[in-house]
Amino acid sequence: MKNFTPSNLRKTVLDMAYAGSTVHIPCAFSIIEILSVLYGEFLKNPEQQAGQAHDYFILSKGHGVMAVYACLKELGLLNELDIQNYFKDGTKLKGLSDCHVKGLEVTSGSLGHGLSVACGMALALKFKKSSQKIYCLVGDGESNEGSIWEALLFAAHWKLNQLVVIFDCNGYQAMGPTDEVMNLKSMSEKLKAFNFETLEVNGHSSEEVRQAFQKFQSSSSDQPKALIAQTVKGQGLSFMQGQNHWHYTRLTRETYEAALKELGV
Repeated sequence: MKNFTPSNLRKTVLDMAYAGSTVHIPCAFSIIEILSVLYGEFLKNPEQQAGQAHDYFILSKGHGVMAVYACLKELGLLNELDIQNYFKDGTKLKGLSDCHVKGLEVTSGSLGHGLSVACGMALALKFKKSSQKIYCLVGDGESNEGSIWEALLFAAHWKLNQLVVIFDCNGYQAMGPTDEVMNLKSMSEKLKAFNFETLEVNGHSSEEVRQAFQKFQSSSSDQPKALIAQTVKGQGLSFMQGQNHWHYTRLTRETYEAALKELGV
């Protein structure tokens, strides 16, 4: 039985990070509620079974991939052995999104190009008059890249209304707060100016995220869609929330057990 609850997905992320002695836990935690709603309720045929048309999810911020792996495990595309072998010799699961893993559409992690790929896919679907949707998740730090804004202009010009761009605005990137590294001011105002149908939500409120996706699904607008999700890096663990040093910090036995205890799993 599929279990897309945030606590279950966070546990899988912790299991992977501890087993592989690897990093990028907080940037996976900030997108958990978004993905739990998206995979649990909105992606059409995410298992990608033969002969079935399916929606596409593009993870442009490829370093958040453990959150997607957790969802793929619930879909049966990954198993417990995959989770326990994460980041080890011979594993198929790397620390960045890799299109050789079933369920991952693009290889990303060189930030800034995943959205361009999503736009190309959306244009192809438009030409085919397909009802399939493209969901693309972008980081706020990643949005420093000029290629993101070129892709947004492209999407608006071609009226790619089946494209939903999700911005994970957790306020941090690897080297510090986004406002200090490259202040983007209001993402909502920018996206509206770029002619996107734009909604802003608390990215950790499953209900707000759900309602936003429902509004996009029922929209008759020919505009591409943008969901600005205000999130907290490391959400779910008191000792990790908003603590950017955890971007590159590995779990010890003590912090792993403390994290599981706090999550109640």
